[in-house]
Amino acid sequence: MPAYHRPHVQRLVTLLAEERRRRLIAITGPRQTGKTTIARQALAALASSGIAWRYVAVDAPPRTGPELQPGDTHSWPEFGGPSGTDGSTFRGQRDTRWLVGIWEQARYAAERSPRGAVLVLDEIQDIPDWSRTVKGLWDQDQATGCPLRVVVMGSAPLQLLVGLGERLVGRFLPFPVRHWSLAEMVRAFDCSMDQYLFFGGYPAGAERWDDEDDWRSYIKDGIVQRNVERDILSLTRVDKPALLSSLLELGSLYSGQILSYNKMVGQLQDAGNTTTLARYLALLSGAGLLAGLGKYSSKAHRRRASSPKLNVLNTALMTASSGYTFEEAKADRSFWGRIVESAVGAHLHNTLAPGARLSYWRYNGLEVDFVLARGPRLTAIEVKTGVSPGRLSGLKEFGSRFKPTRSMVVGTGGVALHEFLSEPASFWLEKEG
Repeated sequence: MPAYHRPHVQRLVTLLAEERRRRLIAITGPRQTGKTTIARQALAALASSGIAWRYVAVDAPPRTGPELQPGDTHSWPEFGGPSGTDGSTFRGQRDTRWLVGIWEQARYAAERSPRGAVLVLDEIQDIPDWSRTVKGLWDQDQATGCPLRVVVMGSAPLQLLVGLGERLVGRFLPFPVRHWSLAEMVRAFDCSMDQYLFFGGYPAGAERWDDEDDWRSYIKDGIVQRNVERDILSLTRVDKPALLSSLLELGSLYSGQILSYNKMVGQLQDAGNTTTLARYLALLSGAGLLAGLGKYSSKAHRRRASSPKLNVLNTALMTASSGYTFEEAKADRSFWGRIVESAVGAHLHNTLAPGARLSYWRYNGLEVDFVLARGPRLTAIEVKTGVSPGRLSGLKEFGSRFKPTRSMVVGTGGVALHEFLSEPASFWLEKEG
C-alpha cells in the first residue's frame, strides 16, 4: 500500500519551493500526528527540484563520527564548507554552538545549490535558548540574501516553544498539524466509522487495533505520558505535575460533560485553587489532549467564569482509559453516545479557524451541546445518537434567545455523523441552514 500523504505535504512543498520568499516555518502540533512524516515526504518531493535539503533530528543520539555526512541520501551535495562546519566538531551536546555549526553548513550548501537549500530542525525545543540563536541567524540570512529556507518542528504548541512567541514574531510562518480526521484515517487505513470513534485518530495506533492491550499501552506511554512529561512539564513551570496528570485522567473520564471547577477541586487531591486548574486545562488543550469549553455568552467575562465542558481532543484518550473493550463500548449505548459527542467536539475544536470560538450553552436544565461563533455568525449544534431524535428544547430556547444563523442536529434525525465529520468547523459556521 503506497504511503499516505496528508494534504499538509503539498502545502509544505509549495512553501519550500517558492522562489521569491524564503520562509522560516514552524511546524507544531500534538505528538504522534505525523509531523516528521509530513516533513520527510515534502523533502522527498523536492529531491528532483534542484533544492538541496537536510533533515536533522535534534533529539537523535549523537553519532560517533561526523554529525552530518555529505553523502547521505537526498542530502545536499558534498562540500567542504568553512573551517569547522563539516560536523566533526559538533558530536557532543546539542547546544546553541552545535546549532550554529549546523546552520553554517546549511548556508554553505544553499549558496552553492541552484535553487538554495532547506534545513529542517526536528524537536527544536531540546536546544536550550534556541529561539534567540535562530533569531540572530535568520536575521543575518535575510540581510545577506542567503537562499536558505528553515523549518523548525516541535510537538509542543507554539506558546510552549520557549521564546518563539516573543522573539520570532513576524519572522516565522505557523504551520499547525492537528489530529487525523475521519476521512484521513479511512483513506490511510480503510477503517470503519466505529473504529475511528473508539480508537481515535492516531495513525501509529492503527497497527495495534488487533491487540487492544498493546494499543492501550501505546496511548498511555507513547501519547499521554510523553505529552505531559516532555511537551508540557519540560517547557513550562508546573508546580503540581501530579495534579496536571490527574486532571487529564479526570477529563478523559468525564469527556462530554460539564464539570465545575469546584467539583474538580473536590475530586482531585492537592487541587489547589480554581485558577491553577484553569491554567492546567489550558496547557492540556494547547498540547492537543483535553479542552475545557466555556459556556456561550455574548460577554467575555461570563465565558471565562463559567464551568467548563470537558472534551478530549482525540477519542482514544477517552476510550483507552475507560476499561471498555471495543465491543463493550459499542454495546453500552450511553457510553457510546458520549464517545460520539466527544468526537464531534474534538472535530470542531481541531478544525476551528482563527477568530472562531467553540463553546456550549446551558440554562435551567436546557442545553446545546456545541455553539460555534465568529463575528455575527452563530451555529448551534445538538448531537443525537438514540433511536429517535427526541426533544430539541435546548435548540429551540437558544434560538429564541440568540437568533443563531444556523441550528442543526448531528446524528439521529439530522446531518449524518460521517457527513458532519467530513467538513471543517468553518463549513458548518458559514453554511446557511
